[in-house]
Amino acid sequence: MDAVRVALLREVLAGTEWLGATRHFAGTLRGSVVSHGGGLLLVGTPEYEPWHLAAHLVDEAAWSGTPELAPTLVRHDARPTDPAHLAVGLGRLEAARRGETLLVVAPGDPPAALLERASDARRAGATLLSLGPEAGELPALAHEVLPVPNGSELDLDTVQHLVSAAAGENALPARRGRRRFRDRLSRLADLLTAPPPTRW
Repeated sequence: MDAVRVALLREVLAGTEWLGATRHFAGTLRGSVVSHGGGLLLVGTPEYEPWHLAAHLVDEAAWSGTPELAPTLVRHDARPTDPAHLAVGLGRLEAARRGETLLVVAPGDPPAALLERASDARRAGATLLSLGPEAGELPALAHEVLPVPNGSELDLDTVQHLVSAAAGENALPARRGRRRFRDRLSRLADLLTAPPPTRW
């Protein structure tokens, strides 16, 4: 889905909770990887690998000048003979440490082995984000959750497009309510380092 289609989708969704929810989640994702210096791990389930989201985040990282957004796609059936960007297996989750961010994308309840590794990564200090299930062990374990329940007006693939596009925006909409000092400082740094607006 290109930028024009994302913009049209946002117009259609104006007035719904989806825009705010996806932007908030994207802001959390971006804030986590930027403030900790990167290290974004992206994993799905054996049946659902979020390779499409990985590709979009790589593009957004390049376009936004935020290399920290480029993820490492962790695969359940990775083989050493696969291309380098597809050869990272679940063992990488065991090596997750403080400062890294783990984004789990699943259309339903992930398998117990993945939950165990995600829990271990969180205990080791990684920030855990969940995109998909509304209830269950994964959302209960995650620091931040964007639920995409079965039967909702948007499917998981569409929500991933909205999240990746919002994560690459240079100026995410400010959240309402009191913000932490680090959030305000990060926003100020973004504004000061942003290129000047183009005048026609």
